Amino acid sequence: MGIFSRMGDIINSNLNAMIDKAENPEKIARLIIQEMEDTLVEVRTDAARNIAERKELARKAESYAERASEWGAKAELALTKDREDLARGALQAKKQAESMVDVVEREIAVLDEAVGKADGDLTKLQSKLDEARAKHKSLMMRSTVATNQIKMRTTLSNNKVDDALARYERMERKVDELEAHVEAFDLGAGESLESQFAQMEADEAIEGELAALKASLTKSVKKAANK
Repeated sequence: MGIFSRMGDIINSNLNAMIDKAENPEKIARLIIQEMEDTLVEVRTDAARNIAERKELARKAESYAERASEWGAKAELALTKDREDLARGALQAKKQAESMVDVVEREIAVLDEAVGKADGDLTKLQSKLDEARAKHKSLMMRSTVATNQIKMRTTLSNNKVDDALARYERMERKVDELEAHVEAFDLGAGESLESQFAQMEADEAIEGELAALKASLTKSVKKAANK
């Protein structure tokens, strides 16, 4: 089973459970990202383990190859000593060592394939993870905007703003009433000193104009009589 198939099973299982519980989209997005991050760590760990095992197998293959070479040299030595029995035994040991080299090299090939596939999967998964993170950021922004809009509409729909304005208007009326009470205290309290002086000055001005008018009329009458 590939990592994407395995990861898909995990995500789908948890995702369906969250959807059944009507969880919010942001939590679902975080779950998906967390599953992808965990899978990324798991795949990298497996790849590192395979790379380490490959190095160990490579050392074993080299050791078996050296052993096969040594047995080949011993077989030649035995023949130079007219010891065909020893040469035959050495060649059998060489054959066994060469067989082990083949076995180990096949195991190395399997690991090479696994590491190569893991490398491709890691590249794809990292790309998908980056995409999921970007989408999650966008989703969070959209969720915040939508939540704020819901709060605003809820505030407007439950008449909180209208109630606040009505309370403000009532407060204005209270202030008007208090100011009216202050003005009422001045009613019937008599004229102030300043207003009395102002009235006196106005009366003097009128009296002056009246005197001037009388003088003018008297002068006119006298002129008419003299004629």
